Amino acid sequence: MLRMNPKDAAVQNNPDTTLVTQTAPIATATHGGRAKCLQRLVRLELPVPRTVALSFSTVEAIASGDLPDVDHIVDQFPTDALLCVRPSSQDPDWGGPGAVLNIGMNDARFEMFSNTMGEEAAAAIYTRFIQSYAINVVRLDPDMFDEVEGEGKVALDETIAAYEQETEEKFPQSRRTQLRAVLLSMARAWNGTSARLLRQAKGAPADAGLGLVVQQMVFGLGAGHCGSGVLQLVNSDTGAPQVTGRYLSQSQGRDALEGGSGSMFLTSDPRGPALEDVLPEAFETLKDHATLMRRRLRAEMVMEFAIEDGAVHILDGMRVSRSSRAAVRIAVTLAQDGVISREEALMRVQPGLLTELLHRQIDATARRDVIGFGIAASPGAATGRLVFDSAEAQASAARGEACILVRRETSSEDVRGMHAANAVLTERGGITSHAAVIGRGIGLPCVVGASNIIFSQRDKTITAADGRVFREGDELTVDGSTGQILAGAAKMQEAALDDYFRTLMQWATDCADIKVRANADTPADARTARNFNAEGIGLCRTEHMFFDQGRLTVMREMIFADTSDGRRAVLERLLPMQREDFTQLFRIMKDQPVCIRLFDPPLHEFLPMDASGQRELAEALDLPRSDVTRRIEAMREYNPMLGLRGVRLGITVPEIYEMQARAIFEATVDAAAEGITVVPEIMIPLVSARREVELVQAAIEAVAAAVRLERGAPVEYRLGVMVETPRAALRAGEIAPYCSFLSFGTNDLTQMAYGLSRDDAGRFMSDYVRQGVFDEDPFHTLDHDGVGELLKLGAERGRLSQPGITLSVCGEHGGNPESIGFCRAAGFDYVSCSPFRVPVAILASAQLAIADKIS
Repeated sequence: MLRMNPKDAAVQNNPDTTLVTQTAPIATATHGGRAKCLQRLVRLELPVPRTVALSFSTVEAIASGDLPDVDHIVDQFPTDALLCVRPSSQDPDWGGPGAVLNIGMNDARFEMFSNTMGEEAAAAIYTRFIQSYAINVVRLDPDMFDEVEGEGKVALDETIAAYEQETEEKFPQSRRTQLRAVLLSMARAWNGTSARLLRQAKGAPADAGLGLVVQQMVFGLGAGHCGSGVLQLVNSDTGAPQVTGRYLSQSQGRDALEGGSGSMFLTSDPRGPALEDVLPEAFETLKDHATLMRRRLRAEMVMEFAIEDGAVHILDGMRVSRSSRAAVRIAVTLAQDGVISREEALMRVQPGLLTELLHRQIDATARRDVIGFGIAASPGAATGRLVFDSAEAQASAARGEACILVRRETSSEDVRGMHAANAVLTERGGITSHAAVIGRGIGLPCVVGASNIIFSQRDKTITAADGRVFREGDELTVDGSTGQILAGAAKMQEAALDDYFRTLMQWATDCADIKVRANADTPADARTARNFNAEGIGLCRTEHMFFDQGRLTVMREMIFADTSDGRRAVLERLLPMQREDFTQLFRIMKDQPVCIRLFDPPLHEFLPMDASGQRELAEALDLPRSDVTRRIEAMREYNPMLGLRGVRLGITVPEIYEMQARAIFEATVDAAAEGITVVPEIMIPLVSARREVELVQAAIEAVAAAVRLERGAPVEYRLGVMVETPRAALRAGEIAPYCSFLSFGTNDLTQMAYGLSRDDAGRFMSDYVRQGVFDEDPFHTLDHDGVGELLKLGAERGRLSQPGITLSVCGEHGGNPESIGFCRAAGFDYVSCSPFRVPVAILASAQLAIADKIS
């Protein structure tokens, strides 16, 4: 244990260097995480070697050539002590230059150590230091030592000769000279271009500082029981309690992790010798120290240790590296054991980690033969054989064969094929394209905008950038978490939704102060949402219910009907199907709210564009093919997403909305008969004017009155508007009095505010973000300044004219943690997102609520 004496006080008061003692002025923000952790270990009175910490500002000055008083640092250690220097960045994940051990080793100490620990051990220490100094400090090529052979003194002499031949000078013998060179080298390495870019990629700010710690070496080499190793109390993959690590006799640093022939297990193991058997007292001491660190440092720690002649020394401590699954279990277990609070456990799990738990992922150790890449649009990974149309995807599913659906871009016609496929790959599209939105909704891995791959739908091939051609039936792996496309099958890691995950999500639900609903279109979506603790359905896109093969033909008959009565007659056949859809949703969600968006897409999406499809439709409708082709051509629009769709279709072809309203109300009555209380929320899409709402409201109320009369039962409902045009946001004050809720559809609202196609944005968005045109992809993270301003105006004006109105976001931004923070600050009541993003949204909202309480 380090104890203060007058000499120590002088070091502690030195502005450039700080002796690590219990009361030293050391902080993570000024000296880095390693220095602060070592101080905490000293406070626990653990056997930590004497250590001096250099602050961020000191290291920055060293990089500029302004070195501190190195003589003063060296004088804090015994004359014959060897030293090591390790990096101490603010966040361990930001990395840093490699540690340099055995500073101070020279010819004189070699002779001295040869007498005390034996020539072979002394030579090993000296050889290791010379090679490390040459490579990390003098920046010599590591290959220069390839010809060094033999062991002990022979290897040492060859290493010295190689160094002196390359540098044309003697190896430095002064401990002060060696330390000065090491400090300068490590400080400058931190500021190197590649190091800076690497840590920025890990989230470090551009001006992130580096501290250094200079520590007295503990020899893991010599007489008696000596060695080094690492120990932790949990499994890094699962988070389960398990003493794990390695120990290597006669070694230094982290040599044990390299797994040499002499490497031991820690606990007794039939596969080989273990520290518990060889040095039982030291093993128990290490376990006691690790348990103390866990309890007092309030974290699962990995402990780096050295044993010198049977005595244990703790060299370092850091948080255990962990998989996403382990991160959840560790946080929950620490809370359950009373080490941390539930709120702190929630704050320790990054929302993004949950995505890895919800989906299969490519194993971190798997070899990746990457043939291309695109936008990571829907997380998870899957392997399958290539198919190029939805029909073949469904056929593959029927045969029990995994497949990857490949399309230039998907449309509503591909929904059935997407449900049958294991993953989707498209040439075009962005983060909110059709394939991306549907993929996230059903938990299907999806990569879109793979523009560096050549797609040929005609030949049913894709060609990689390196010229390799993959044909229908070839096996590929799609990684929707990274955007990579891999040749062949990759080793997978399964999803892990265990009791610890469920416990964490329950705690998050209890803490969150903004509700999270799910965008769910089918019973399967609704069940997933329910399992993930969604507080209702915030968006049910009813058009997806019409693409089932049995309904698609009926829908096309309705489109081809010439009169209102003809359309009603056809829709009567769809009514019971739609009613059953809604009844199932109400059953699954029980008494939770269900928001149903009325029919939104243009009708042409339900019509075949290819010749074979048109021929089949003509046969099904018993019409001349020329009539079918002519009608399809007549319905074609220059810009269908801004054309006859949404409320515009509901007003000009009112029979569709009337049928849907009747299906909703009859399903409500049926559910009530089963004891399920339902007040459905009916949402009008693409509104831009008050009069549109008035017209639809009158039509829906007429249907509600008819159902009340026919069924002899009360029918309650809430009517609202999907705000997805800028004008609707701006005129929310005059629209709100006719509504119970305003739900902002930020996918289309972003598209219209930017004048930017969400399906095409992926072609150039990465360049825009890289060059600083946009800070982030606005379809991925809500644009606070532009689109966010429309949300704020709409919310303020809506609530001014209708104080009790409910406000929500139902675009994909509802699952983005940053966007949730904006919505929460703006006073929105809930967000809604794809079912598989619900846990992420709940955890993010809980963390925001906890952070507010802390501040």
